[in-house]
Amino acid sequence: MTDRQLISSGSEFEAQIGYSRAIRDGNWVFVAGTTGFDYKTMEISSDVAEQAEQCFRTIDAALREAGSSMADTVRVHYLLPDAKDWEACWPVTRKWLGDIRPAATMFQAGLQDPRMKIEIEVTARIDRSGA
Repeated sequence: MTDRQLISSGSEFEAQIGYSRAIRDGNWVFVAGTTGFDYKTMEISSDVAEQAEQCFRTIDAALREAGSSMADTVRVHYLLPDAKDWEACWPVTRKWLGDIRPAATMFQAGLQDPRMKIEIEVTARIDRSGA
């Protein structure tokens, strides 16, 4: 049997929609639905790069709560309503994942709220082998 841990960022969206910010299941951690909102204040910047930075702060906190870290990230998905905004995010993605270099895909897709300019999800694997 695997251990399963539900992780919340405190976002009102999680309770209203019925999801967790992250789930740790065994050695895997899945973080999804992370937008540029500061979920403690429910404020969001109008700048896409600032939103990306906030996404990573939220993801980092969820991973840490799961006993993981950004360094354990193996895959990342970026979702942006406007693909032209993607390049403005590159310095932020490089800051957080440049040394880790997970497999990555950027999708252009509509998001739930027009204020949201980026959504990021990551998958991380925690190595428990001690190697």
